[in-house]
Amino acid sequence: MFAGDITLRVEKTKIAHPVRDDMTKEEKMEHGFIIAGFGGQGILFAGEVLANAFMDDGKYVTWYPSYGAEMRGGTVNCEVVVGSVPVSAVNKKEVDFLIALNQISFDKFLSKVKKGGLVIANSSLVKEICTRVDITYLFVPVTKLAQQLGNIKTANVLALGVLAKASELVSLESLSKALETVIPASRAKKILPLNLKALKLGYEYDLLPAGV
Repeated sequence: MFAGDITLRVEKTKIAHPVRDDMTKEEKMEHGFIIAGFGGQGILFAGEVLANAFMDDGKYVTWYPSYGAEMRGGTVNCEVVVGSVPVSAVNKKEVDFLIALNQISFDKFLSKVKKGGLVIANSSLVKEICTRVDITYLFVPVTKLAQQLGNIKTANVLALGVLAKASELVSLESLSKALETVIPASRAKKILPLNLKALKLGYEYDLLPAGV
């Protein structure tokens, strides 16, 4: 049992591509992600999968999960920052991408998305309202799609598939490999195939920005 709010910080780095002195500003650019929802939606799992996918691609990565004492049913979020050079900070003032799986998270973190950023919102639980004109919204019924797939708990991984397609920063192959890494071997036979299907379904979903 936790008393009050608790924040955990986990930093992981796997270096496959050393930092070069002649790197351009674009090559040194960092990208920040927030994944948020309520306890029980697998938010931290999704963040860990995303972080591992980037690590396998030879990037510098930080994964910063944060949650309240209530956990299941309460708000949960994690932040992933990735770059080709050591990440300058973990808890960024602004992020490039937001995955919001419920309304509270959408309302809470929308202001943290930087100008030109992307919001992927679970339209099964989030109202399709665009209050900002300087960012792109993708409303995807990830909960409904997960239900159709056979297990609502795959909504988190399905959202990662959408992110892979929309951001073009991480591949489906890297995320698939990360799933194999993160899911315990004792449970892989039972849940890995369905999660891989969810990832592919999210990636292949026909994305159309709101208002288009």
